[in-house]
Amino acid sequence: MIIRRLILGLCLVLAWGAAAPAQEIAPVVPKATGTPHPEGNAYMRRWHMQMMRHDRDVTMYQGVRPVDASLNACFECHTVRDDAGTPVTVADERHFCRTCHDFAAVKVDCFDCHRSTPEEYDEPPAHAALSRPPGLLPRSLSDIATMQAYLETVDPEADR
Repeated sequence: MIIRRLILGLCLVLAWGAAAPAQEIAPVVPKATGTPHPEGNAYMRRWHMQMMRHDRDVTMYQGVRPVDASLNACFECHTVRDDAGTPVTVADERHFCRTCHDFAAVKVDCFDCHRSTPEEYDEPPAHAALSRPPGLLPRSLSDIATMQAYLETVDPEADR
């Protein structure tokens, strides 16, 4: 009886696999324009989030801001441009970060606070409004005065 069930289960799995349409098993990632990562692409794909967290912690808690570890450094090679040559923002599904994150159904929340294009591009102010709850952050943190005004409204005891 058990052998019949195993054989039936194996036949069902094989039949399902044969009937399933061919699918992409990996996202189509836009080609980078710079020199390859010294660690290699496989390493970067596997460890980029841990590296970003580490760099965030070094920046936030130690005050060290290494230029090679900034999002802007990533954009030097990983900016996707539209037909007019303008960098696409994270609102566009062609954005470099979104290609893998959408494929894996993982939300990209870096751009709730950080810009999603190189600094020399005049990015629309509402680019990060896609996933940010209303009222969480001001629309623009582009200058220190705006950020200071926002921080003065935050109650440090509220989260305790």
